[in-house]
Amino acid sequence: MANCDADVFIVDDDSLIRDSLGQLVKSVGLKADTFSSAETFLDTELPNKPTCLVLDIRMGGLSGLDLQDELIKRKISTPIIFMTGHGTVSMSVRAMKAGAVDFLQKPFEDQELLDAIYHAIERDRHARTERTEIFEIKRRITSLTSREYEILVLVIAGMLNKHIACKLRKSENTVKTHRARIMRKMQVKSLAELVRATEKADLDPSLT
Repeated sequence: MANCDADVFIVDDDSLIRDSLGQLVKSVGLKADTFSSAETFLDTELPNKPTCLVLDIRMGGLSGLDLQDELIKRKISTPIIFMTGHGTVSMSVRAMKAGAVDFLQKPFEDQELLDAIYHAIERDRHARTERTEIFEIKRRITSLTSREYEILVLVIAGMLNKHIACKLRKSENTVKTHRARIMRKMQVKSLAELVRATEKADLDPSLT
């Protein structure tokens, strides 16, 4: 279950539905912010915490699908739960292909929506953790000297120390010293950990 450090955004042009959903979300200890249109939501600065968006697909002005497209353009990755009373299969397919977490047909049970919200928040929480980890790995990579980076690329490509030494025209002991510094700066204890870290940072030795 999601805890109360998350925000749920509800966008629906029907005030009765909007207020009802807001009360439901608040009843389980989550923060709820409601919006009458996609445009007003886009004017809002999103917090740096786990969030999800409960979004009506048919609205005046920008539709729910339009809002989803705009968020993708802005590289905003808040998970979306779509609601609709008149949705089509093509709408559902389009929304899910674009990354929506769920597509609920009105009327739906309260628990059905809450379950979708919990899932969306946990998905966002996990994604934020992943992004933080990747940012830290990239920061560590940029802390390497040019020689250390060069050796890092060769190490993760599978080259042995003696082959790296030959390629760079350095002694094997020099390569070993650089390699130890790389492991320390990257904060890993094994080659497997080093490879996994660089893979997360999309460091491809074949493209370097």
